[in-house]
Amino acid sequence: MILYTSGSTGTPKGVMTSFDGFTRAGEGISRDTRSRVGEGADNRMLSYLPLAHSFERSWVEALSLVDGGTHLFFAESLDTFLDDLRRARPTLFISVPRLWLKFQQGVFAKMPPAKLDRLLSIPVVGRLVARKVRNGLGLDKVVVAGSGSAPIPPDLIRWYRRIGLPLYEGYGMTEDNSYSFTSRAGFSEPGYVGVALPGVQARIGPGGEILIKSPARLVGYYRQPELTAESFTDDGFFRTGDLGELRADGMLKITGRAKELFKTAKGKYVAPAPIENRLNAHPMVELSLVSGVGQPAAYAIVQLAEDLRPRVGDPAVRAQVQAELERLLDDVNRTLPDYEHLHTIVVTREPRSIENGFLTPTMKVRRNRIEAAVQPLVERWFAQAHKVVWA
Repeated sequence: MILYTSGSTGTPKGVMTSFDGFTRAGEGISRDTRSRVGEGADNRMLSYLPLAHSFERSWVEALSLVDGGTHLFFAESLDTFLDDLRRARPTLFISVPRLWLKFQQGVFAKMPPAKLDRLLSIPVVGRLVARKVRNGLGLDKVVVAGSGSAPIPPDLIRWYRRIGLPLYEGYGMTEDNSYSFTSRAGFSEPGYVGVALPGVQARIGPGGEILIKSPARLVGYYRQPELTAESFTDDGFFRTGDLGELRADGMLKITGRAKELFKTAKGKYVAPAPIENRLNAHPMVELSLVSGVGQPAAYAIVQLAEDLRPRVGDPAVRAQVQAELERLLDDVNRTLPDYEHLHTIVVTREPRSIENGFLTPTMKVRRNRIEAAVQPLVERWFAQAHKVVWA
């Protein structure tokens, strides 16, 4: 079959994958799942991401085809998603970071983060509150939860674990049927994507690039033999284009993507993903994009949380949001080297969505498209010299 990459950093590529590669991914995922939940467990999953996407194709479809003990439910639509989730009561649940964030923001809309944090800190009461939160989300039966397709803020993983949800991050690509790394008990430190799945080899190449050899690897890129040849080392490792660090115990940390790195006018490279993770961890921020190619400094475009967007028309609410975003800018900059400091946070009026072409089907931002759309405005943002700009 041919699966297309998301195109978040350029033109989507057609990835040719064989029946053997797809099967190896399904068998490996099944073994990994059974090692966590036990043989004979009666598992339930909800399928809702596009089956044209490798993450869903391997971790839901291939798993269910290989493992006859998994009962599969399907979501009817985005509007019925929470009802579908409560109907399925999945024991295994995978999602993308944006949805994990939206779940959290939905909880915060009903109970302020400070109050929830206080209640969770009280013995006995904290367990009852955590169970109520999980019940409300329809995730009270989940034994293993996973996040993939894009980086997830470490603080978000910690929050879910605090409410009793065992959330693990994984790492994979369309080019290896999403079968390369996953977290598990003993190898689940937030900020790392875990260890190699069975049969997968990995090493760090020149310039910090992650190189992977997976039994579920692609056959090649559709009608692009030159790109296929360029994508492998002489000894058969796939050049992922991602940058990372590999610990002695096999734990992998993703530090950025080579194609996403950009230079400001200061001549230094900036890796946007770690900065975006810090911004996205704030409850007011639904998603962000850090850019600044050739500019005096980097800047961030943020989309406010869904429940907050309609309220910023009120001058008092807007002033509070502005003050909080200014504090966020200062807090984030304190964690960064000078050359990565954000000059400003730009609050976008138009929500980024799949429908308007600014998000991929798995809700990753399409960097090139957004950067092209805002290019005529960037000079004006810098001329205003404000910490927060309302676009």
